[in-house]
Amino acid sequence: MLDGAARRHLDPILNRLGAALAKRGLSADAVTVAGLCLGFAAAALIALHYYLAGAALILLSRLCDGLDGAVARASRKTDFGGFLDIVLDFVFYGAIPLAFIVADPAANGLTGGLLLFAFYVNGSSFLAFAAIAEKRALSTEIRGAKSIYFTTGLAEATETIAFFLAACLFPHWFPVLAALFAVLCLYTALSRIVLARLTFRDQP
Repeated sequence: MLDGAARRHLDPILNRLGAALAKRGLSADAVTVAGLCLGFAAAALIALHYYLAGAALILLSRLCDGLDGAVARASRKTDFGGFLDIVLDFVFYGAIPLAFIVADPAANGLTGGLLLFAFYVNGSSFLAFAAIAEKRALSTEIRGAKSIYFTTGLAEATETIAFFLAACLFPHWFPVLAALFAVLCLYTALSRIVLARLTFRDQP
C-alpha cells in the first residue's frame, strides 16, 4: 500500500547510487546476493537477541534490494536477475520471522508460524497472479518497471519492513504484531484472489 509513495521519494536517490555502482563494474546480481547475506546476518542477530543490530542490518539489506534494480537499469537487466531478486526476497521474508521464533520459541512460536503461513499464502497468490498475467501478456508499471507482473495490496514491501523494524524495537510485542500482520497478509491474498476472479474470468 505504501510502496508507491516510498518509491517516489527513494527512486531518484537509488537511481543515482545504482548508476555510480554500475560505472564501477558492480553487477545487479552481486548486490542482490549481498542483500540476502545482510538479511541472514540480521536474522542471526535477532535469534541471538541483538534486536537493534538486527534492525540496522535489515535496513542495509533492503537498501541492497532497492539498489539492485537501480544497478540493473543503469547497466543491463536480465531475466535471471529478476528471478533471483524475487526468490531471495522471499528467502529474506521467511528468515526474519523464523529468527524471532528461534529467539523465543515459547512466546513467538505460534504467531510466528501463523505469520509464515500467511507469507506463504500471500506469496503464492502473488506469484500465481504474475504467471497467469504473463500468459495473457498483461503488463503494469504501477510499482515501476519489474521483471514480473506486480499486484498491489495492504501488505507490501514497505509495510513488511516497517513490521520487522517494529518487532526489533519492541521484541516482546512480536506475538501481537505478528498476528496483526498475518491478518493483513491474508487479507491481501484474499483481495488478490478476488482481483484474479475479475481479471481472469474469461479466456483470452
